[in-house]
Parts: sequence; C-alpha cells; structure tokens
Amino acid sequence: METEESASELPPALAVTDGWQTTLFIGAVTLVLGVIVAVHPSSSLNVIAVLLGVLLIVTGLFHLIRALTRTESRRVWPGIAGLLLVVIGVVLIRHLHLTVALMGLIVGVTWIVQGVSALAAGLSISSREGRGWWIFFGVISLVGGVVVAATPTSSVTVIATLIGIWFIVQGVLEIIAAFMLRRGARKPEPARTGEGAAAR
Repeated sequence: METEESASELPPALAVTDGWQTTLFIGAVTLVLGVIVAVHPSSSLNVIAVLLGVLLIVTGLFHLIRALTRTESRRVWPGIAGLLLVVIGVVLIRHLHLTVALMGLIVGVTWIVQGVSALAAGLSISSREGRGWWIFFGVISLVGGVVVAATPTSSVTVIATLIGIWFIVQGVLEIIAAFMLRRGARKPEPARTGEGAAAR
C-alpha cells in the first residue's frame, strides 16, 4: 500500500515545476492580450461588439426555434422576442460604432446610478459610519458617469486602454511569480536526519 501511494503522488519539485509553467503561460497570455487591447482599443471594442451581436442573434434563433416547435398557444411572445433579438444583433454587427457607443452609454448610466445611490446612502447615515467616504465615492462615480454618458465612444476607448494597461501589469507580475516559483523548485531539498539515522 505504501509503495502504491508513493508511486501515485508527484514529488514536490515536479508539482512546483508544473505550477510555475502554468503561471508563466497565464501571465504570457494576459500580457499579450493587454498589449493588444492597449495598442488597438478601438479594434478590441469592435471585436467585443461583434461578439455581442452574435450572442444576440444566437439567443434570438434559440427563441424562434422554441416558438416554432411549441404546440401550445403561448408561442407568440417568444417568437416576437426572438425576432427582435435577431434584428438587434444584425444591426449591432452592421453598425459597430453604434454598438460601441451603446456600451459606453450603459457604463455611464451604471456609474450614474451607482453614484446617486452612494450619495443617498452617505446623506442618510452618520459621520461615524463613513459618511464622507460614501459622499466622496458617490460624487466621483456620478461625475465619471456623466462624462462617459456624454461622450460614450471616446470614453469607452479610454476605458479599454486602461484595461489593457492593467492586463499588462498583471501579466508581468504573473511572469515574475512564475520565475520565482521556478527558482524555488531548483533549490536542493535539505537532507532528512531521520532517514540518515535509520540507515546508520
């Protein structure tokens, strides 16, 4: 039983080696994606817009198939919803600038709602519960949301660039961590005193 368990388990050095290789691969992929997004933010947004349109088309076709295969009378609304989703998906793919602007508008409106809720929470609590921080966060989120909603296309491009820079930083840190794991795997293990005494 002991020999089977020892044969099935990997040595610690091999486990660490596998870990640093995986970390290195993830870091390299993250770094490459970050460079692509940071250098070409508009193209990256266009790819996301196309994927969004394709997702809507596939979802719409799924609803249409369900509406056509149903035998019950309640299949009108799924059919209408599926048709609308397909049409919206085609429009988003054919007019990518509208899709990018729509994504920016959604981000801006989300930040505005978040800022208003944070302001309301800050004004309704006492100063001991972090009232100043809630108000500060609400003002920043509200101003940022207004700016993004006013200029959605350019704002989303800036946001995509910042995301690309963050991916680059994260990828570099993961690559450094991978080499640190590799360095730790190469260190020789200390001799076991118990085994040496038993051999004597």
